[in-house]
Amino acid sequence: MSVVADTTALTAASATMSVQSGARLDRLPISAFHKRIFWLIGAGMFFDGYDLYVGTSVLGATLSSKFSTLAQNAQFVSVTFMGMTIGALAAGFLGDSYGRRFTYQFNLLLFGIASLGAAFAPSMEWLIAARLLMGLGLGAEIVVGYSSLTEFVPPASRGKWLALMAMIVVSGLPATTLLGSVLIPLVGWRAMFLIAGAGALFVWYLRKALPESPRWLEIKGRTEEAEAIVARIEKECGASGLPPLPPPAAVKSFSAVELFGPVLLPRLILGSIVLIVINTLIFGFVTWLPTFFVQQGMTLTKSFGYTLVMSFAAPIGCALGSVLADRAGRRRTIVGGSISTIVFGLIYPLLSDPVAFVAIGFCLLLSIYVLVALLYGVYTPELFPTEVRLRANGICNMLGRGATIVSPFIVLGLFKAYGIGGVTSLMIGLLLIQIVAVMAWGIEPAKRGLEELAEGR
Repeated sequence: MSVVADTTALTAASATMSVQSGARLDRLPISAFHKRIFWLIGAGMFFDGYDLYVGTSVLGATLSSKFSTLAQNAQFVSVTFMGMTIGALAAGFLGDSYGRRFTYQFNLLLFGIASLGAAFAPSMEWLIAARLLMGLGLGAEIVVGYSSLTEFVPPASRGKWLALMAMIVVSGLPATTLLGSVLIPLVGWRAMFLIAGAGALFVWYLRKALPESPRWLEIKGRTEEAEAIVARIEKECGASGLPPLPPPAAVKSFSAVELFGPVLLPRLILGSIVLIVINTLIFGFVTWLPTFFVQQGMTLTKSFGYTLVMSFAAPIGCALGSVLADRAGRRRTIVGGSISTIVFGLIYPLLSDPVAFVAIGFCLLLSIYVLVALLYGVYTPELFPTEVRLRANGICNMLGRGATIVSPFIVLGLFKAYGIGGVTSLMIGLLLIQIVAVMAWGIEPAKRGLEELAEGR
């Protein structure tokens, strides 16, 4: 019996010593496994982006049919951001405690069921209640989706794949605009929620096959499970010809308290700053474009036409971010995108010719969405070690989403007092703060393993 026990202990110890999940995942080439992970996570993220913008189409229809009032529409928007703020924070703690897989499946299921509930809401009060639950799932998905992919993709191309994920998310903007313009006049606004709910539940079913993050399993002491998953991934990716593993290194373990310590607190502040800035740019400027156009004397038809043309800058900007993230590095791309946004933001209010207005506006949005790809998708999840990645990312996203609650009122006040120039002045001021913060506290994660980033600069 003692020999059996010793053998079992030796095998367990050997498995524990042999895991090195981070180093083993980082040396793998991109394969069918990574692409499958990307598309399954990305499909859920697409419906997140789709539903984030669905209110723009739906609320006009509910108002015109007298299903809602202006005050109720404002409540709908408010509870969306309230739910996303709470969902982002909750997802962080759930993901670090119970795993990435459990959390992204739970939030997608919640979002899918709530979307179907919204499609059959008998009154606006019920629709608002369903929207709060949808908001919880939306806020959670953005935190868990990017963080989960971060822990699987090798560092040589991690920036590219995460930025491409952001491109999938922002594709929800033109998709919602086009679908809404076709479906709502034909069958009504409820179809928009049916698509979101059915799509989310279908993806939830497909994502049941996704594995848990071996990095998370290993830091939780579940080494046999981590070893089995990594071995299976290596087999699928082709284990022959892989570079040798580096010698096992002592890796510092981070507790939640250390988020407020000397290593991680500057990163937490930085992550919060950049997400506050980018959320304000999107929801304090981009989503106000139709209003700005109308207030400047354009017809409603022209306003929506210009907005639709400019909305295609969103996926193109994210695609550009995916090219630059690994080649130029995260910090250079963020600083460069910020400077480009400032330059076009200075020119934009000075224009009166419609063609120039749309052209420069397109370039302005392109610069903003390069930043969206880097800040949402790539940079923030990389700032933190595996033990606290989701809760730190959740805190940053909570503060970023929280900014969207107050930024519309600030933007409205500036626009009334100073016109579009007042709004762009706010954006430029925030971008200057972002540049200083990235230069002062930002690490450079390009082509570096997550474990290497945990402690060093």
